[in-house]
Amino acid sequence: MKNISHWIGGAEVEGSGRTADVFDPATGEVSGRVHLASVAEVDAAVAAAAAAYPAWRDASLVKRSRVLFRFRELMDAHAGELARLISAEHGKVHSDALGEVARGLEVVEFACGIPHLLKGGFSEGVSTR
Repeated sequence: MKNISHWIGGAEVEGSGRTADVFDPATGEVSGRVHLASVAEVDAAVAAAAAAYPAWRDASLVKRSRVLFRFRELMDAHAGELARLISAEHGKVHSDALGEVARGLEVVEFACGIPHLLKGGFSEGVSTR
């Protein structure tokens, strides 16, 4: 049975000790267990995100976009595995789950182009006002 924990500050965290069952929507059977977070664990996750933000904020758009491109490459390389996870967790047939992965890839590809969209260009003389 799969065990779903938290990822906080670059490390796996089991959680508060409380768990909840995860069900396979196609069969109704328990397929895993998710660890529930306490208030302290949520606070730790927020603090870790806040601590990581300044470095991400100060990274150039090129560096950020390289991270997104690498993420896109990983999504593409693992599309079949991602589709299997979507099928198991949402009850979708495999072909529909592959479509969800493809739509996710499109979103990441759009985000990869953000440096171009943030150039701040404008066009003169496109209106009479």
